[in-house]
Amino acid sequence: MVEGILSKAFWVVYATVFAAATVVYGQQVPCYFIFGDSTFDSGNNNNLQSKAKVNYSPYGIDFPEGPTGRFTNGRTIADIIGELSGFRDFIPPFAGASPKQAHIGMNYASGGGGLRKETSKHLGGRISLRKQIQNHKKAIKKAKVPVQRLEQCLYTINIGSNDYINNYFMSELYNTSSLFDPNEYAYSLNRLYRTHLKRLHSLGARKIALFSISLIGCTPKMIVSHGGGQGCAKDVNAAVAIFNNNLKDLVNDFNKNFKGAEFTYVDIFSAGDPLAFARLGFKVGDKGCCTLSPGEELCVPNKPVCANRSEYLFWDDIHSSEATNKMAAIGSFYGPLGSPYSISQLVKQ
Repeated sequence: MVEGILSKAFWVVYATVFAAATVVYGQQVPCYFIFGDSTFDSGNNNNLQSKAKVNYSPYGIDFPEGPTGRFTNGRTIADIIGELSGFRDFIPPFAGASPKQAHIGMNYASGGGGLRKETSKHLGGRISLRKQIQNHKKAIKKAKVPVQRLEQCLYTINIGSNDYINNYFMSELYNTSSLFDPNEYAYSLNRLYRTHLKRLHSLGARKIALFSISLIGCTPKMIVSHGGGQGCAKDVNAAVAIFNNNLKDLVNDFNKNFKGAEFTYVDIFSAGDPLAFARLGFKVGDKGCCTLSPGEELCVPNKPVCANRSEYLFWDDIHSSEATNKMAAIGSFYGPLGSPYSISQLVKQ
């Protein structure tokens, strides 16, 4: 994820807008809805029979409420975007939220969730994007949220990583890599994504920030499993790049052909300047901060973690640290990661 975040342009923007990013005057949109996978999940998997849940220490060690189900040590990218948009409280997970919360916002994201129905099935319970949108429909209908309000809300979506990590590049459990070449697979995912976005648009969503899949081939997990332990898995990143290019086209299609659509593409993939790691204070990018068991990607419960968490790009074997999340959130909110809009421009439209 991080090479895409820490580009030269990002470093310049981060350095110049950091002070502004810490001061927000008033809530800029009436509500905020969050969809996606573990990158954005804030606890929707906690009560599922699932291996993809982290409601235990040391997750949340730097979060005000402790372990909540967030797959990091502190805030997620979505949490920080909410703060930058002026929300006083974190948007709560759909699981357990009161009906009236739909007037303010809900987080539907789920660890292991994907575009394809079977994605991450080996992990047990998880909520696909299709089901997340169904949950959203139920929530806004039950709360009777006016369409005019929904059209002014902010929506963020981060989905697709699991369709590669926990599907296409897990050939011992899934057959998609034998059914599709990388171009065909990306196209099939794009078609699914388009269907889901049409449904969300029909429910009033207009201001949507669609996050690219990050450089998942450069996560500690994929470096070992598909990069031979010698560096980023190039085949993984190449396949993801095809998906991301299609996603850019999808954003342009919606903005051109769907009434009122103001979609933006958030690029957390594109390769950047390695020297930016040091400029931003990161020193460790090839392993996570927490204690891991051999072959596992999630932190061992209640075991020691690194003291210098702000210097680690990754929290566990695949998820980013709060420090990295902060970089991504600021870059997407103020630019230059967003196209054709930064999220700050989107919420002011």
